[in-house]
Amino acid sequence: MTAKIIYEGELRTVDTHIQSGTVIETDAPVDNQGKGARFSPTDLLATSLATCIVTTMAILGRNHNINIDGTACDMEKIMASNPRRVAEIKVHFHFPKNKSYTDKEKSILEHIAKTCPVSLSLHPDCKQTLYFNWGGADNV
Repeated sequence: MTAKIIYEGELRTVDTHIQSGTVIETDAPVDNQGKGARFSPTDLLATSLATCIVTTMAILGRNHNINIDGTACDMEKIMASNPRRVAEIKVHFHFPKNKSYTDKEKSILEHIAKTCPVSLSLHPDCKQTLYFNWGGADNV
């Protein structure tokens, strides 16, 4: 078992990660009869792509001495209808201003971004648009 999900009513779920006990909640989005007070399931899908990419870049970086600490992402989920689905996920990566990356390191990180497990698990009709801003995060 990975998680236990309980539907509480009012289009909200409470989701517990079995191994850690971490709890998240979801709400339906406002444009689909919900309150939009929490991440929606499709928000989590799109967020999973961004976090998977950053995590796999960090793993690769750890193994190849490429430090991405402080990298930030902005993610935008674009919905489509007929049928209602995630049509596109845009992720903007902002790498720290105080770090410089070689062309080879950039190529390695961009490749892993396009081949992380979530990216490879999404339906081919779900467009994945990735932007890389090398030296553009203000958080480090």
